[in-house]
Amino acid sequence: MPNQRLPQRPAHSLEPRRILGLDPGLRLTGWGLIECRGHRLTHIAHGTIKVKVGQDLDLRLKDLFEGLSQVIQNLLPHEAAVEETFLNKNPATTLKLGLARGIVMLAPAAQGIRVGEYSANHVKKTVVGAGHADKEQVKTMINYLLPACGELSYDEADALAVAICHAHTLETQQHWKTAS
Repeated sequence: MPNQRLPQRPAHSLEPRRILGLDPGLRLTGWGLIECRGHRLTHIAHGTIKVKVGQDLDLRLKDLFEGLSQVIQNLLPHEAAVEETFLNKNPATTLKLGLARGIVMLAPAAQGIRVGEYSANHVKKTVVGAGHADKEQVKTMINYLLPACGELSYDEADALAVAICHAHTLETQQHWKTAS
């Protein structure tokens, strides 16, 4: 049964919006929560859901769903965003990552939270200014934009980058809508 959720906030609102960014993985799934008030971004929390390696795939996906569902219930985001899956050289790896991504999209949706999707290049270009930035550049920029976040893993930095990308994209779309 879905939890009661606050309505999705408009991008231009001065009311705070809590955005949960997600970086899916079968071993480690990074998450990061920011709050937006107009153009101002504030770090709220971040972490990593660690799934026990060596379990059967169904149990790993179940653990991922339960872990993320708990994060969502504790933090009460208004919106969520996830990076699109890229193709690996190994098709089996790509398929398994796609399953993890499906779980990461399902957990917020099951609680009534809309989920935005962004390509890795779009996220990097939005946050760093270059679509092919490496993980260290993303992490450095996240620490610059959200100085209160402290020490981050790459997965957590990527998740916060997705949340920032979502915030900026919604703000831009709202601006275009208002201008036309």
